[in-house]
Amino acid sequence: MTASILISEVGLRDGLQNISETMATADKKTWIAAQYAAGCREMEVGSFVPARLLPQLADTAEITRYAATLPGLCVAVLAPNLRGLRDAVENGAHKVTLPFSMSETHSLRNLNRTHAQVLEEIGACVSYLATLPKARRSMFEVSLSTAFGCTLEGPVAEARVLAFAEQLVGLGVDEVSLSDTTGYGNPAQLKRLVTGIWERCGPEKLTGVHLHNTRGQGLANALMAIELGITTLDSSLGGIGGCPFAPGASGNIVTEDLVFLLESMGLRTGIDLAALLAVREQVKAALPGVELFGFTAAAGLPLGYQAA
Repeated sequence: MTASILISEVGLRDGLQNISETMATADKKTWIAAQYAAGCREMEVGSFVPARLLPQLADTAEITRYAATLPGLCVAVLAPNLRGLRDAVENGAHKVTLPFSMSETHSLRNLNRTHAQVLEEIGACVSYLATLPKARRSMFEVSLSTAFGCTLEGPVAEARVLAFAEQLVGLGVDEVSLSDTTGYGNPAQLKRLVTGIWERCGPEKLTGVHLHNTRGQGLANALMAIELGITTLDSSLGGIGGCPFAPGASGNIVTEDLVFLLESMGLRTGIDLAALLAVREQVKAALPGVELFGFTAAAGLPLGYQAA
């Protein structure tokens, strides 16, 4: 277990894509600035997909350029293909994640591509990045989506996840990440997948996990991840989010609850929890029709609470 954990805020992408309301661009910038001031140093700010598919994220290019002006902030985005990756690089994204569903049914629903087609696209992305000067090259991560199970297919074979991870590293991606897109995962399963990928690919190729709290297992899985040595955890302010192309895939880990858990354990996140709770109120005001979740915000900080 490391003493310092990077929390990657995904509410601006994973959260906003799964609600009907569209947050104003100015409100998104206010959110980013406020959470940055609270100490957050990685944010996934949008997705480079056609606006007709996700109109909530139509301003991703502008938001990415804005976020890239904040010193020390790792600006992450999602890109489903080479076109999206090119746009992400052109707009200054530091980290680009391409989602690769371990369930082929979900892959067809989410990207309209078979496994073979996604692998071909990933190879093209790696080749494109290799043509760029190192200073312009975004870190390229492939998310092993639905790695713990799929609401469309059911259980996903762990051997398939491990084999794809090894194949992706062989193609030249910088890292893979594990994503519990549909909230199926449990700590024992997470341990098997993490250790299995590390054995095949090396621990440096898997440093982050994306967990959902759909069935109340989010923080339990997060605790297992950090005990194993994972150093980056995705979470969403207020727990908003999910996947619009996977029925029932709701509930990201609540950033506020995750910060409270880690800091209470003496693990440093660099995030001021009181300031983060104030950011939550700003987001709540900007999205009046959206339900926010989280126990820490509801109960308040306990008497004598001390951050790490």
